[in-house]
Amino acid sequence: MKINIRYESEKDFRKVEEITREAFYNLYVPGCEEHFLIHKIREHEDYIKELSYVIEVDGEIIGSIFYTRSKIIGNNGVEMETITFGPVSIHPKYHRKGFGKKLITYYIEKAKKLGYKAIITLGYPYHYEYLGFLGGKKYNISMEDRKFYKGLLVLPLFENALNGISGYVKFSEVYNCKEEEVIEFDNTFPLKEKCFKESQKEFQIASSMIDE
Repeated sequence: MKINIRYESEKDFRKVEEITREAFYNLYVPGCEEHFLIHKIREHEDYIKELSYVIEVDGEIIGSIFYTRSKIIGNNGVEMETITFGPVSIHPKYHRKGFGKKLITYYIEKAKKLGYKAIITLGYPYHYEYLGFLGGKKYNISMEDRKFYKGLLVLPLFENALNGISGYVKFSEVYNCKEEEVIEFDNTFPLKEKCFKESQKEFQIASSMIDE
């Protein structure tokens, strides 16, 4: 098995969107928006191309990771630049084989070398805590509503990077997708049935849990 991580090229765009759609469809909500999201990210000012790649197995693309700029708005009004990954997707056929971990850890190290201070993302804590991510509350970083959710995860990229920081995270506006735009874009793909899955209920519970 030959594994290769490389920059995404324009000819890969549709394939990457198809894989992302397969990875997320009906996972968190009926249908998904993540394939439309990466379509938007590529043209957005917050897109970080040098940290956004695809992963291949034996010459076939099986997944991708995208990074955008984010920031912490300090309680004192001072802003600190951070970065955020997502969506990160692996085709369902290759789930639980370590490919997602390989993508994320590879670019954590690359982000360090490029001088970024911290990564902030949203997700299930158990997916990322083993990589060093901790809940935002540990660093006095909340969501914009000033609540500390368990799904807000932070990784300083060097020692004391977040010392003295207290405030809330501001993610890129690119993540605000309009439903009608998602539907229009999704209609350009083969029809898939939108349905309820238990993972959607789990997601709703997990995304609203407060870090006490």
